[in-house]
Amino acid sequence: MNILIVDGNEKGASERYKKRGMATQYDVYSKVINKISNNEFNVSVIHPAITDDYLTNGLSLDDFDGIVWTGSLLNIYDMTPPILRQIDLAKNLFTKKNKIFGSCWGLHVLVTAAGGKVRKNPNGLEAVVAKNIKLNENGISHKLYKGKKDSFDAFCWHYDEAEFLPENSIVLSSNAKSKIQSVVFEKDQSHVWAVQYHPEFDPNWIAGLMEQRKEILLKEKAYNTEKEFIDQKNYFNSFKKLPNKYLEEKYSYLIDEKMHTLELANWIEYLRE
Repeated sequence: MNILIVDGNEKGASERYKKRGMATQYDVYSKVINKISNNEFNVSVIHPAITDDYLTNGLSLDDFDGIVWTGSLLNIYDMTPPILRQIDLAKNLFTKKNKIFGSCWGLHVLVTAAGGKVRKNPNGLEAVVAKNIKLNENGISHKLYKGKKDSFDAFCWHYDEAEFLPENSIVLSSNAKSKIQSVVFEKDQSHVWAVQYHPEFDPNWIAGLMEQRKEILLKEKAYNTEKEFIDQKNYFNSFKKLPNKYLEEKYSYLIDEKMHTLELANWIEYLRE
C-alpha cells in the first residue's frame, strides 16, 4: 500500500526545526506511520507549500491508498499561494477514492476545501497540551477512537479552529478550548478523518517545540510561571530518565506511545479494510 504525506509547511519553518536538531513535521509523520505499520507501506512526501511542481519523481495522485496531512505554521484565512495550492490539492484528492487523515493544519485545509470555514479561535492559543478532550456519543462509537478513553489529553499547537463544517460532517470530540477537536466527513469519493491536535507528536519532539517557542508560550500565559514551563519541558524531554509518579500519572496518555498515537493506528487499520 502507498501512503502520501502532504507537508503543510513552507521551507523556512522546516529549516528552523532542522537547525534545532528536530525532525520536520513530515519526518515525524513518516517515522510514526512506519513504526505503527512495521514498515508495511511505501511512504512518499510532497511539499505543495514550497513549490507548484510538487509531484516529483513520476508521482501521480492516483498512486495512493491513504493521504496524511501534516501540521503547519500557516493560517488558512491568509489565502497566500502556498495555502491556495494546498486547498486546490485537497479538492483534487477528494475526487479520488482516498482515505485521508489530517491533524491540526490538515483539518483546516480539508475542512476549507470541502466548503467549511476556519477562524482564529476566540479562546486564544491552545498549546502543548490540549486538555480534557471529551468524546461524544459519535466519537465513542467511531473507529477513530477504538480503544481510546472517553476523555484524554493530546499534544497540540494552534491559534485557529473550524467555525463551520462541510455538509454532513460529524463532530467526534471537543473540549473547553474548541467545540471541534475532531471531525469526520465524506466528500466526493474520499473519506476524511481529521483532528485538531497532533497524535503524531511525541514528548521529546514537543519538548523541542517548547524550547523553540518559549517566549510565545510565556507571553501567551500558557503557563502560570516560568518554572512550570521548565518542569514540563524537562519532563517531556527526559521522562524515561526522570521518574516522577505525579507527572507520570498526570501525563500518562502523553508518554504512552501506543495511547497517544492510537488514532493513527486506528486509521492504519481502517486503510487495511
